[in-house]
Amino acid sequence: MAAMQISETPLAEAGRQYFNETDADTWIGLLRPAFHLRAVDDGEQRAGYLGGDPELPADVAWPTWDGHGPLCFVAAVDCALVPTQDLDIPLPASGTLLFFYFDGLGDSSVAYNDPDSVINGTRVIYVPAGAETTVRPAPEGVDPFPRLDLGGELIATIPDNENAALIAAYGDPDDPVAYCDYPTTDPAGTGFWEALTAFRRDHSPHHRIGGYALPIQGQVEPEGARVLHPADDQKGDEQDEKALKETAAQLVLLAQIDSDARSGMGWGDAGRLYWLISRDDLAAGRFEKATFTWQCE
Repeated sequence: MAAMQISETPLAEAGRQYFNETDADTWIGLLRPAFHLRAVDDGEQRAGYLGGDPELPADVAWPTWDGHGPLCFVAAVDCALVPTQDLDIPLPASGTLLFFYFDGLGDSSVAYNDPDSVINGTRVIYVPAGAETTVRPAPEGVDPFPRLDLGGELIATIPDNENAALIAAYGDPDDPVAYCDYPTTDPAGTGFWEALTAFRRDHSPHHRIGGYALPIQGQVEPEGARVLHPADDQKGDEQDEKALKETAAQLVLLAQIDSDARSGMGWGDAGRLYWLISRDDLAAGRFEKATFTWQCE
């Protein structure tokens, strides 16, 4: 796979075209690489798959949420087929990552403001390269999603409007806010958004490894951080909010799995699943420390 020059990507070009020169240079520095997962092309090596039956070692139990039932298998990613050297997160260079989620409703739904539901209703399993595995059929009560084999390619991703780095780059230091517009110089204000919309349309569904998340209802990192840092009434709102921000700042996107009709996956109303993890835990292979949130329209 050819290396990607992030300065030559369509999103970098959109910055050069619609921002002033200084802002465009800053913009290109903010872009982050991700591995976009899409349907595998003819003759392409499979980098992963959505749905179907996962391959698990005999000594690894199917993830279950006590009192609710077994989780659904969502996706597998072969790290050896991901250009990890071109990402900016310390993803393993080999082995397979498996993602599970309890796709429930009501009291069986997974929600970031219910940390126990995330801890028990989601799972990331890492299978080292060379481990002996077998295809594991879904347990009774779970209807597997139709399988879709995945290939992929490197893409650039952008910070959302609530991202701290974007706000630091383009916001008003005398007027601290939690939102910042992109600094377009287009008089009509539509050219940049048209370029961004076209890029997103060409890369939909938005399955990815690494890079920035593409949120639907605001930044995902604070939601993932809430799981790791539940609200503490004893600390007070200000102290609790400071700790939450510090935790959120340490998280990176591990995987984003979009709704995808081809595999029968629909997360609420056109929603997305987001697994996040701290860089330190990722580098150490502590995937049990991963956190999670999901959003929909």
